[in-house]
Amino acid sequence: MTVTALKPKTPPAAPKPAGQVLALPAAPRRAPARASALLRLLTENVVPPAAVLLVLLAVWQVAFSGGTSGLPTPAAVWAESAELILDPFFVYGSQDIGLGWRVLTSLERVAYGFGLAAVAGVLTGAAIGQSVWLMRGLDPIFQVLRTVPPLAWLPISLAAFMDSRPSAIFVIFITAIWPIIINTAAGVRAIPQDYRNVAAVLRLNQVEFFWKIMVPAAAPYIFSGLRIGVGLSWLAIVAAEMLTGGVGIGFFIWDAWNSSRLTDIIVALVYIGLTGFVLDRLVGWLGRAVSRGTAS
Repeated sequence: MTVTALKPKTPPAAPKPAGQVLALPAAPRRAPARASALLRLLTENVVPPAAVLLVLLAVWQVAFSGGTSGLPTPAAVWAESAELILDPFFVYGSQDIGLGWRVLTSLERVAYGFGLAAVAGVLTGAAIGQSVWLMRGLDPIFQVLRTVPPLAWLPISLAAFMDSRPSAIFVIFITAIWPIIINTAAGVRAIPQDYRNVAAVLRLNQVEFFWKIMVPAAAPYIFSGLRIGVGLSWLAIVAAEMLTGGVGIGFFIWDAWNSSRLTDIIVALVYIGLTGFVLDRLVGWLGRAVSRGTAS
């Protein structure tokens, strides 16, 4: 008779605990980060010029507060020309309109003149940059013509067009085109030879070479010329309108001078400066967008 050892009974397994739910880390909130970035942007770019402007206005106010001063103070400018600042688009008559409408009238002329100069200047500069002989023959002439002051072209344009409006547009065109031509030609000549070799291997025609190789490679030079050109255009239209008349911002300054409205002239100068600043930044932004950040 054998004795069989009995196996001890295995105790029932304890019930497994239910799956534990782990709390996921909360997603970082973007609102505080955006607010911090906005605050940093204002601190770095808005506060310093605003502080300098307030100091300059205070110095101006103190320096010209005397009774014998010939220039109005900032407080006098606000008191006498507040309507020009607060309501730039009023219309009381054909010649009695706000500075906003006058700036838009001048900008329309600049758009025509500068647009023509941009197209003609880029195409001419591209052709000259491709040819050594054209560069040698035309560059000295362009260097001489670009030094002619804008208003020196006005009598010739009035004699040629017999009208003030096309004459003003021609003055803008002839003033803006030279830096565009010269910079575009320099940019085309600076295209690396490797790019030209690639174009030859791919057998690009002249139109394809212009759009795919020349424009991207020479964009920093082209837009440098365009920024100079748009600044000169804005300077030229203000000066030309003083002599040709009309309803532009230049004629407004001349009319205000003849009427001894110095406060209106000061407000118009602020409009001119801000408009020129916006034009410069607009062309610069367009240049960075086209050249993907290589144009300054």
